[in-house]
Amino acid sequence: MTDHPPSSGPRTPRYASSPDPRSKEVTVPRLLTMKAAGERIAAVTAYDYTFARMLDEAGADILLVGDSLGMVVQGHASTLPVTLDDVLYHCRAVARGRQRAHLVGDMPFMSWQISEGEALRNAGRFLSEGGMHAVKLEGGKSAAPTIKRLVDAGIPVMGHVGLMPQRVHAMGGFRVQGRTDNTAAQIREDAHSVVQAGAYSVVLEGVPAELAKDLSQELSVPTIGIGAGPDTDGQVLVSYDLLGLTPELRPKFVKRYAELYDAGRKATQRYIEEVRSGVFPTSEHSFRRAASPKE
Repeated sequence: MTDHPPSSGPRTPRYASSPDPRSKEVTVPRLLTMKAAGERIAAVTAYDYTFARMLDEAGADILLVGDSLGMVVQGHASTLPVTLDDVLYHCRAVARGRQRAHLVGDMPFMSWQISEGEALRNAGRFLSEGGMHAVKLEGGKSAAPTIKRLVDAGIPVMGHVGLMPQRVHAMGGFRVQGRTDNTAAQIREDAHSVVQAGAYSVVLEGVPAELAKDLSQELSVPTIGIGAGPDTDGQVLVSYDLLGLTPELRPKFVKRYAELYDAGRKATQRYIEEVRSGVFPTSEHSFRRAASPKE
């Protein structure tokens, strides 16, 4: 297999336009402008109203309602059990907490693979019911016709190549992809194929940093890395990982910016101790009857 040839000069992305630089909203054109200007894109997953509000207020550019919710919210060993209705429920909650960030909904396993018609119908639900601005689907060259169909219908699509968790069994586990010449060539072909089909950005997951750097230079749209080194146009992390809410799961590519699982456990222990000892609640936390009106 030979490498897919890099772009012969810059291509004009399908979504290219001139966004208002005064706009506070992060849109597809804004993300493309950020790539062109060399501005790094910060993306993070969100699954509910409170987290969405917190992450949005912190300045996240992209909030991804990832099917990773199957692991960090539902407690599954993979993302495969997650249903379309599961994701849409969380999309609606996230949309209510968002003010500025670009919202992307993950199309779960078998929600787009059966037929282009079903993919179009399901992707449309993310925008019309879920309040999302775009959808993300895992797949390379084989997914390109479906991506084109969605984009032609006006649905922005974020691609996802490299390690694809929905193919965990075919890939033999959560393993880094693209370490050999042949597999690297396949990932390069996949990435170019989804961009040519109309994807406005591409997640590069679990690939060698050198390959991710090359693709970030070759592609005309932003690359969003996770376990793909420092040279992508942006990064995405699972919010539960970066906040230290996953006590056992500690992937190599994750930097934990807090340890909220431990903090939450200790706070709950204090609450339990105070309830049992009678320290909580006090009069400060109690209500009183209204005074009787004077005659």
